[in-house]
Amino acid sequence: MDKPQFVYVNYIRTTPEKLWAAITNPEFARQYWGGHENVSNWKKGSKWQHIADDEKHTVRVTGEVLESIPPKRLVLTWADPAAPEDVSRVTFEIEPIDDLVRLNVVHGEFKPGSVMANKVSQGWPLVLASMKSYLETGKGFDIWAAKGGRC
Repeated sequence: MDKPQFVYVNYIRTTPEKLWAAITNPEFARQYWGGHENVSNWKKGSKWQHIADDEKHTVRVTGEVLESIPPKRLVLTWADPAAPEDVSRVTFEIEPIDDLVRLNVVHGEFKPGSVMANKVSQGWPLVLASMKSYLETGKGFDIWAAKGGRC
């Protein structure tokens, strides 16, 4: 499988607007993404960065906003700044269903032999579970402890 595609579907008791904010607002992202934040103006063509909660504010992931339709759809490129050629694509689709929101996250278009594909296959399930917990209870969990301290 040279070009994997990961698809995650979550049902969250929240509103599309709150879910959009959880993805795009740095303060919200920090609550469930192990202290990391997502920074951009979230307009098509803009750059975005996933920044670590460390002294150097290390940029862990970077990319471009390909599509932004708040609070329904966000499409980003995704790459490690140290390996920008290993770029992939993430799509967030947000759909209200009664008092729930269905969040579809599709991460694909990996280059053959992508190192990032392995990283995100382990990371997304923890991040999305913590996001769901945060939105429903007001508290995310320590994703780094759940990963055994591995980044």
